Parts: sequence; C-alpha cells; structure tokens
Amino acid sequence: MSEKKIKGKKKESRGRGPSGLMKKMSVGPGNFWNNMLSTVLVLMLVVAAYSYFAEKKEEVQEISLSQIAADVKAGSVKEIVVRGSKLEVSYKDESKSKAEGKKENDSSVTETLTNLGVGHNELAAVSIDVKNETGFGYYLATFAPFLFPILFLLIIIWFFTRSVRGAGMQALNFGMSKARVIDPADQSQKVTFKDVAGAKEAKQELEEIVDFLKNPKKFLDIGAEIPKGVLLMGPAGTGKTLLARAVAGEAGVPFFSISGSEFVEMFVGVGASRVRDLFQMAKRAAPAIIFVDEIDAVGRIRGTGIGGGNDEREQTLNQILVEMDGFEPSEKVIVMAATNRPDVLDPALVRPGRFDRRVTIDLPDRDDRQAILGIHARKKPLADDVNLEVIATRTPGFSGADLQSLMNEAAILAAREERKTVAQFDIIRSIEKVMLGPERKSHLLSKKEREVTAYHEAGHALVASVLPYADPVQKISIISRGRAAGYTLKLPDEDRKMHSKKEFIDDIAMTLGGYVAEQMVFSDLTTGPSNDLQVVANLARDMVTKYGMSERLGPVALEGSGGRLIGGGVGEDRGYSPDVAKAIDEEVSLLISTGMETAREVLTKHRAALDAISKRLIEVETLEREEYEGILKAEGVEIQDVYRDARLQEQGLADPTKGIAIGGSEEVQ
Repeated sequence: MSEKKIKGKKKESRGRGPSGLMKKMSVGPGNFWNNMLSTVLVLMLVVAAYSYFAEKKEEVQEISLSQIAADVKAGSVKEIVVRGSKLEVSYKDESKSKAEGKKENDSSVTETLTNLGVGHNELAAVSIDVKNETGFGYYLATFAPFLFPILFLLIIIWFFTRSVRGAGMQALNFGMSKARVIDPADQSQKVTFKDVAGAKEAKQELEEIVDFLKNPKKFLDIGAEIPKGVLLMGPAGTGKTLLARAVAGEAGVPFFSISGSEFVEMFVGVGASRVRDLFQMAKRAAPAIIFVDEIDAVGRIRGTGIGGGNDEREQTLNQILVEMDGFEPSEKVIVMAATNRPDVLDPALVRPGRFDRRVTIDLPDRDDRQAILGIHARKKPLADDVNLEVIATRTPGFSGADLQSLMNEAAILAAREERKTVAQFDIIRSIEKVMLGPERKSHLLSKKEREVTAYHEAGHALVASVLPYADPVQKISIISRGRAAGYTLKLPDEDRKMHSKKEFIDDIAMTLGGYVAEQMVFSDLTTGPSNDLQVVANLARDMVTKYGMSERLGPVALEGSGGRLIGGGVGEDRGYSPDVAKAIDEEVSLLISTGMETAREVLTKHRAALDAISKRLIEVETLEREEYEGILKAEGVEIQDVYRDARLQEQGLADPTKGIAIGGSEEVQ
C-alpha cells in the first residue's frame, strides 16, 4: 500500500569508429601463441599433401615418340590420350606405369604414328581420346602448384597482421567523435515541428534558429548575431531531443547527435579530442546543428576538488568552452544541448556567448496532451468509442514519452486479444499499466491480505474525500500492480501550477489514512504503508527545508532542488548548525503527527463508511468514482472540495492536470 505520485517522465547510424568485429578480436599473448600453433600445423599439412601429389606425379615416365610408335606396333598400348601436344600412354599391362610423350603441334597423332610406320590395323587396336586442354581448368591445373602455396602464405600473413591492424585502428579512432549523423535528405528520419505537439513557447523560440540557418544573411546584414548555443531544459521525456531534431528538419541541415557521457573515457584527453573532431565535422558540413544530450555529464561545476587538474571531465568541458568561443557568426553552426539538471551546470557554460539562450520545456497540460496523443495515434486504427480528450484528462503529469508508451501499450493490449482496432477500454487500462505496472492476476492475495488491503485503500480514499484541500478520488482498486497490492487514484479538477501549505497538510493526512486504518481496524500494522511513510517524510522535510512552510524556522531555504544542500555542501558540512538540524527533525515530526491525528479523526467519525467501502472493495476489487461517491452519499458522508465549490460558483470547466496514485500494500521482496 504505497503512495505513487504521477510525475512527469521522459536509428541513426553510428559515426566513425572501429567495427564490432575489431572490438571482439583479442590480441593477447595467449591468443597469439594459439594462432601461431594452428598456423604451423596447417602449413605442415599443406606441405605433406603437396609432397604426396608431387611424388605421385614423378611415377609417370617420359618416352620418345618413336618409342610410342614401337609400343603401338608391338600391340602393348591400350589407350592414348591427346592433350594438345602432350600424349598420355596407358599400357595393357597394368603393372607397367603410364608414360608421356610429345608430338608436333601441327600434326595429328594418327598422322605422326603413320609416318613412323604404324599401320592402320595397329592404330585401330588402340583407343585414341582427344581432349581440349584450353580454358580455366587448364590454367588452374598448370599454375596450381605455384599459386596455392603463395596464396596460403598471403592468407597467413593477413591473418597475423589483422589483429595488429585492428588494435592500431582502435588506437587511431579512439579520439574520433562517435556522433550519430542524420542526413537532411533522409525522409525516414526527418522530424519537423508538425511532429511535435505542445511546447508552443519553446517552438517559437527555436523558430529564430531555423530562420538563421535558412537565411543567415538577413541577420548578418543588420549586425545581429544568432545565439551560438541553445540549452533545452525540462523534465525527462518532455521532448528536448525531438525538438532539436525538429529544428534540423525544418532548416534542412545535418544533425550531429551525441550524449555527454560519450565524450568521457578512462584516458585523459580523449574527450577533448572527440570534441575537436565533432566540431570539425560540423564545420565541414555547415550549416549544421550539434546536439549534446545530457550535457550535465560533462558540464558540471568545476573546482570541486575531485579528480584534480587532470580530471577527464573537466578537460572535456574546457574543450567545449574553447570550441564555442572560436565560432564566428558566419560559420552557421548551432550547438544545442539538453539537460534536466540545469542547476549543476558550470557558470562558464551558460554565460552569454555560449549557451546564452535557455528554453524551458514543461510537462504538457491537458490540451497539449490531447495533441500529443493525436500524433501517436496516427498509425493506429482507433475504434469509434475512442475519446482522446478523456484520455488527456486522465493522464495528468504524463510527459510526451509517457503518452507514446501509453498508446503503444494500448495497441499491444488490442493485438494480444486478436482485435484489429484500439478501443477506449484498451487505452484506459494502459494508463494504469504505465503508472503502476501490469496486473498480477496470478498473484492471489489471501483472504486476510485482501481485507487489510481493502481497509488500507478505503482509509486513503475516505480521508481524501473529507478533507477540503485534498484532490477528489477517481478510482480505488485492490488488484495487484507492480509491487503494490492496491492503489487509490486521485486527480484534481483544475489546473494548478502551485501548491499551498494547506494542500500539503491534507495530502500528508490522506497519505497516512491507510496507516491509521490498519491500526484502527486490526490493532496491528503490516509492511504495506512503508512507501507511504517515505513519501510523507520527504514531503514534510521539503515543506520545512525547501518551501519555508515552517512557522518555527520561518522563510529560510536549507536545501536546493533534489535535496542538494545550499552552498554545495559536501559530506557532513550541511550548511546549518546541529541545533537547526534538530529543529528541522522536530518540525517534520510535528507535521507527520498532526496529519496522523487528522486522519484518525476522520476515520473514527466515518467508521461506518470505512467499513462499507472496504466490504464493497472485497466484493468487486475496483470502485470507480461514481460508485464510490454513491457509497459515501448512502453513508451520509459529505465530500469536501473547496476548489470544486469555487469552480461551480464561477461556472468554469474542469481541467485536471495532476494525479496521485496512492498505492496499496507494498510487499517485502
């Protein structure tokens, strides 16, 4: 029973470098001696075979033409085979070896033997076979004894030098860029702004880059300099790489893509060499775009004292800074980079003249999600009941990558059930699969576990419905998904970019609702609420140390985003005194205990509703919003929602943009 918050998530050919075969080849001393031994054995076999055939060839005797005529007269010749000017003589006496002789090229064998006194009757007793000796077979038989040994030696030399050459090529290519290149003429990989939904402001910022790459003269004539670097910032999966490719596709220029981690190697100087090679490639192909993904891998703040002056990462970063400073406005090379941690980048990297244009890409809102779903649904046959607006409403916090995975999972579900179209039900099911994982139907809970899970989820849902600043519950389920034995899905009914202290306090109480329900009903606790407690502890600590929501400590930020201490503290130097640390712990404990007491009051007051919801969950396993609210109404529980009341007063439309799945029992693996 763990709390799961819906958060935003996130083939080109390789460039130059050694082939996979070269990488696999080993040049160690053991392999060298094994290859040498194998080569010597093969060479000995070839020599033995050649000697054998050579000895057999020596058994053929060479005789004169007159001796052949005498043997024919004597009647001892069985057959004469004519191969051009060469005569092969076979005797009736098999114990006698074959013989070879030669005749004149211009005369036939019968004419030659007749001139030597052989009669017609004697010739008729001999089988004469004339064979054509011209063509490939003739030359092969003639030159084989010389060509095969030479060819074999050449193969052996090539085999031994191949390993050395492979190692040498790896050494030569070691400092070359590993960037992937997308040719603007390759329509199969071309991406334009039409393929990118949402991110309207980001696309407007990038249109100037496209215009510069297409018409640089317009800017240069008026003395304007286009930004040399564009930094795309935003959560993972929001389409930073896709936008960079769309800029290249719109401008029709080559796109050089590389990850920041691909610059860094074990040897100092390799990353800097690859940076130089990458920029040289882009300059030769200008106008062009260089895209560095996850630039924080090499662009972190320098001077931390880790790695010293010869740190490979710092050397690589220095080379990037030098290359960007060396640009001229007429070179028409734009450097784009992406990161989801802009706070850790070195100040020299983001100063004017380098990455001086920063584009923030947020998670898509409902309208953007609907547009993104439409793009990913282009090649999928949809059923008539599919409503992408409903799907966009039920996927708050999903990034573009999440929505792509969502539509793909829906298509997989439809194909698994042998259907030709993707239905609305498939997409709804895939939402929960992307959020929490696939259903584990084979993982059957015992009767006791089902009861504990049902009360746990009912506790989450009931507290969320009674507290005024908690989001409304959309679905409750005790079907196992991922590591959770059940979950409660709650979605706000309006678009909110900021969160208040009252919302956080109610969220803490709602998250502890499952913990309190187990304690009240069973007078015992399970391992289920373990993740709930982690989420509550992190949220309470963020309220105190990041958001300044503690009355005792006041408006002071003690930690940065992601828990990074203000001032870049390392180790035990936290940037505040032990007394402040003790006060933080006390404030966190106070927030958690207050939330637990609030949840206990709600569940004690509405115990009948808690039992009714749990009983119904055990029967049907899943409750949708309509049925759940019907149970609350039957038990006399009034749903509190200040935002819904305000919206009804204004007669506005619902626009949920965030969802939180409060998980069920988390199992001990």
